[in-house]
Amino acid sequence: MSQTIKRPPFECVALTLQGGGALGAYQGGVYQGLAEAGLHPDWVAGISIGAINAAIIAGNAPTDRVGKLREFWESITAASPWNPLELLEPVAMAGDPGRRFFNQLSAAEVLTTGVPGFFTPRFPPPQLAPEGSTAATSYYDTRPLVATLERLVDFDRLNAGSTRLSAGSVNVRTGNFVYFDTTERRIGPEHILASAALPPGFPPTEIDGEHYWDGGLLSNTPLQWVLQYGPRRDTLAFQVDLWNARGRVPRTIMEVATRQKEILYSSRTRDNVHSFVEHQRLRHAFAKLLATMPARLRHSAAAGPLQEFSDRKVYSIVHLIYRTRKYEGDSKDFEFSQLSMTDHWEAGYQDMIRTLRHPEALERPKNADGVAAHDFLDTD
Repeated sequence: MSQTIKRPPFECVALTLQGGGALGAYQGGVYQGLAEAGLHPDWVAGISIGAINAAIIAGNAPTDRVGKLREFWESITAASPWNPLELLEPVAMAGDPGRRFFNQLSAAEVLTTGVPGFFTPRFPPPQLAPEGSTAATSYYDTRPLVATLERLVDFDRLNAGSTRLSAGSVNVRTGNFVYFDTTERRIGPEHILASAALPPGFPPTEIDGEHYWDGGLLSNTPLQWVLQYGPRRDTLAFQVDLWNARGRVPRTIMEVATRQKEILYSSRTRDNVHSFVEHQRLRHAFAKLLATMPARLRHSAAAGPLQEFSDRKVYSIVHLIYRTRKYEGDSKDFEFSQLSMTDHWEAGYQDMIRTLRHPEALERPKNADGVAAHDFLDTD
């Protein structure tokens, strides 16, 4: 268990959560580590399963958040008493080949029967549904998730503003990215559902006459929204990724499918951070330049754009990235066994504790650029 830590010297502590289906239990473990350290985020932003986790965090009192997250993940990964997969758990414990076999069967079961409290398969299938109906646009019905969110999330608290929430989605008609944000509108279950509506599995969600799909279709990482489109504040951002952009060259067709997903859904987080770092360097450089100008030039119309662009705010970005186990394949994001959920949660928890052992994770950047990016799990 981590020790309580004094509030870091930043105006905003942000938690940004990537999409990744069943891998999202990793984020629950990460948040448990944060909560035990007394680090409660001011702003939580998520996409897809990250938006669901974010809503549970923002929609509960700090003392209840870990319990509600755990309740969500245990409920959607609970197997029925007669589930034959339970009989195969000893096989799963017999090394990587056994666990790989177990996970493949578990993922196949999800495709066939769905996930309790999350989604159920459509019958008849969408090909037989009336054209233009919701049932004709997806293989699964996500209405069970609405009831789950209403049970686990206090939407009055979520919208009260103590913890800002942002959920990323894509407008189906325009193809544009949209963030549903508590600073701009009241958020309900439908906005979280929209962020997690990954086609063709899940149907688009209609809100105010527009239809929305999963934000991961454009970018699976909400970090850019927090860093570049939020108010300019000294910010400590914990970026929790479920897909690792780095990996080895595949040796089998199964590994090809896995690596393809990792590259597609990682959203090149490190490249985006590098771009932001360069942006931030320019902001600081312009601020220094303006400070040396005579007052008449500094306040001239020509210098106006520089004044708007420049500032001396500081940013620290701490990466936590789930590292895929050897036995996990391309179905890892829809393999919802309780065994895997427990493994993912524990991995997130341990990674957060290891990260917080580095005091520089919570310190303001000391360099001239005013920005620092850390991934302590790469060096341990």
